[in-house]
Amino acid sequence: MSSTASPLDSTHMGKRELIVLLALLMSLNALAIDGMLPALDEMAHELGVLDGNRRQLVVAVYSIAMGIGCLVPGSYADRYGRRPILFFSLACYAGFSLLVALLHDFEWLLWARGVGGILGAGLMVAPMAIVRDLYEGDHMARLMSVIAAVFITVPVIAPSLGQAVLLVAGWRWIFVALAGVGAIAAVWVYFRLPETLAPENRQDINLPVIARNMAAALANRQSIGYVFATMLVMGGVFGYVNTAQQLYAEDFKVTEAMFPIVFGATAAMMAVANIANSRIVLRFGARRVSHTGVLVFITVATVQVWAAHYRPGQIEWFLPLTAINLGLLGFLGANFGSIAMQPFAHIAGAASSVQSFFRMFGAAMVGLVIGQSFDGSARPFAWALLICSTMALLFVLYSEKGVLFRRLNVKPPKERIVP
Repeated sequence: MSSTASPLDSTHMGKRELIVLLALLMSLNALAIDGMLPALDEMAHELGVLDGNRRQLVVAVYSIAMGIGCLVPGSYADRYGRRPILFFSLACYAGFSLLVALLHDFEWLLWARGVGGILGAGLMVAPMAIVRDLYEGDHMARLMSVIAAVFITVPVIAPSLGQAVLLVAGWRWIFVALAGVGAIAAVWVYFRLPETLAPENRQDINLPVIARNMAAALANRQSIGYVFATMLVMGGVFGYVNTAQQLYAEDFKVTEAMFPIVFGATAAMMAVANIANSRIVLRFGARRVSHTGVLVFITVATVQVWAAHYRPGQIEWFLPLTAINLGLLGFLGANFGSIAMQPFAHIAGAASSVQSFFRMFGAAMVGLVIGQSFDGSARPFAWALLICSTMALLFVLYSEKGVLFRRLNVKPPKERIVP
């Protein structure tokens, strides 16, 4: 940033408020995915969906569409700024949530979920660009960890919120509630979040410029390995979300009332780990922390494969191992993301778009494959975690030219970003 004052100074927005607001924006899509998990049975029954794996499409279609949609908003965010993209995405998020609440045909519902996911993808892209506008290096990784610790609480509480709605109303009111949260977020952005795109970083909107910027983001060896590594480990999470309701009910005989509690308990480890990561990343560096995390992830996933085969149906093995691996994501996601974005201060929007596309679309497709391979046991999920984490390590090695645990010296910000 060229100015000596932060754009946040004009609104007196503190760092804490920035973290909570960006976390809310990034969590809206997670809320749209996890909030209806307890309602899948009721939705499938009302809409005449008999195949258990087919009802997963309510989740998978949205995730895949959101990944595809990530390709577009970054270039517009680099031209017109971050705020217009946020307003457009929030309007689409709220509007299509209300549309889903009104539909009575499963196929049309899937179409509405898909279009809503595409048009709301800016909620994943713009916040990442805002963080890159303001921070870099390990400082960016630290802020992303704190943001992640906040927004990851959404998967923890979302099923419980969905269950609470079901206690007093039908599943359609879950989508009405999503629209309401989107509207609240839009008001908050309008009054409190300034534009963070520096004038000198604005890019033209034409195909050669867009293609050049996205190609630059893809061609950077230091970055691209971390993008694909994130895609793979997040694919395991999507697979878990897709199969969780069936897995706990069919393999581990968890009751419907207990599902939100069990699911939330495992997901809570991600929030705890992100808080821990935010405290250690400046000391040890994003690379050292994340490289250690992926090696431990592979080790735990190996144990999980053993447990799935030799301790089938025993939740006392599955729960702690899954919680540990989800917790390890807290040392991977934010750090991998900040390393991947580091080279692209001048095209943060385009880089965020193309990286978000591969992370979200790729992860959603991996999660779909995992979900559709569900066979009534935890074996497909366990093998998926091991395969994805091993491949992620290979991509990290590619970006690092075969050398792990290096720490690159990135100067701290020259200015005070927030008061």
